[in-house]
Amino acid sequence: MEEVEETAPAALRDHSVVYAPRIRDLLARNGKVFRIDATTVGVSHCDLMAEIVAARPVLPTERSVYKPAAGAEIPHDSATRTIRALGQDVTAAIRTPPPPTRALSGAWPYAATSYLRRWLYSSDPLPLSLLSKRGVTRSDALSRIVDRAVTIWPGSEAAGRSTALAELIRGASDPLDRKQAIAMYRRASATLCDGVAALAGNALWLLRQEQERDGARTPDRQTPRADLTAVLWETLRLLPPAWMLWRNGGDAYTGLHPEIRPEDNVALLPLLMHRHPDYWQDPLEFRPERWSGVADPEKTPAFMPFGFDGARCWAKHLVVPLAERLLATALDDGLVIRSPRQDAPVPLRSLLSVRFEASVGA
Repeated sequence: MEEVEETAPAALRDHSVVYAPRIRDLLARNGKVFRIDATTVGVSHCDLMAEIVAARPVLPTERSVYKPAAGAEIPHDSATRTIRALGQDVTAAIRTPPPPTRALSGAWPYAATSYLRRWLYSSDPLPLSLLSKRGVTRSDALSRIVDRAVTIWPGSEAAGRSTALAELIRGASDPLDRKQAIAMYRRASATLCDGVAALAGNALWLLRQEQERDGARTPDRQTPRADLTAVLWETLRLLPPAWMLWRNGGDAYTGLHPEIRPEDNVALLPLLMHRHPDYWQDPLEFRPERWSGVADPEKTPAFMPFGFDGARCWAKHLVVPLAERLLATALDDGLVIRSPRQDAPVPLRSLLSVRFEASVGA
């Protein structure tokens, strides 16, 4: 699916968001298996999605973080080290005071993304810390320059002071290992920060709309801290940042459903499954209380916020705790959504996120 900034007229809205045309078209579909175009089949059927995921392992090219880098596939042990390092960095960040929250003012989710990157990776020395800067990652030329600088930088003076992800670069055993560690630093930090920012932003928007309907005069200060986990799980149901999983076509899927041909790519759509009345009571209602007392939300039928077994997000255990800390920080310091309109756009991107303006403090 191509990326577009355009948003559709208000033909299909819920919770005061206006989706990009292609997302709107998907939401208007009635069937759980349907053809999107000549070479793509969309699937939101719970059991069929599980069968498709189980039919074959995920290809390296289908993973955004672990796709090949520096002309070679990412070894399994390297991927495992990256996950562990990322976990150490998130745990350390959650235990330390966050940066000044005035940095959360501005356009979301971008303000939150920059805030998270500063929170997690500001201890890394230049030029390594530039790997996580949004202004650098958006420019291919700047990215190549920074990559080259980090490749030749020994980094010994950073030992013991930099993040665990940075230590993987410093401890690389050869040039290929170093280049791949650099790629993993950039991908892992970007994927985590972008995903958490999108989730927290979507939660803030849903909270605002819900509390405005309830007539609350100061909605951003009335959500008990204990309820934020349930708010995030309900946000993952209604506005999941990971709204689509892509599988390249092949023979593995042809026997699973007559609509799927060998040449067809398959788009798995949690966004649709999470809203289907066959699976959920009041599916379009924002009801965080539905998660009260649920020990393991991911075992809930027809709920796929991080993927199925065998293809789950590599950082799923980090996303909700970090998003909860970010959300609590924003609410405690009085973050207020100040978009000039009641309707917020949701453009077509790999991560589904509501766009709005916000400010912190009076």
